[in-house]
Amino acid sequence: MPRPVKLAADAVSAGLSELPGWSLKDGKLHRVFEFPDFTRAFGFMAAVATVAEKLDHHPDWTNVYNRVTVNLETHDQGGITELDLKLAAKMNELAAGSQ
Repeated sequence: MPRPVKLAADAVSAGLSELPGWSLKDGKLHRVFEFPDFTRAFGFMAAVATVAEKLDHHPDWTNVYNRVTVNLETHDQGGITELDLKLAAKMNELAAGSQ
């Protein structure tokens, strides 16, 4: 399956309008998720890992106690693609279930 192409700025803006909590930072989709505790933050990361592996698209992220900071871009395309928007939407869905 061919890799998706880098989206134009207007397509990224349109995609962001559908992603509550996400912003554009340094050319990447960016969000900080906050959970009640470390266990829920880590559980969220485990659930996302399964989805990311199926998409063959892996986030740049860090975890500090109850916070998970995420930056998404498609490295081989040099920017944001449909894969990033899709993974961000799934992360929002999984985070809602982890609260």
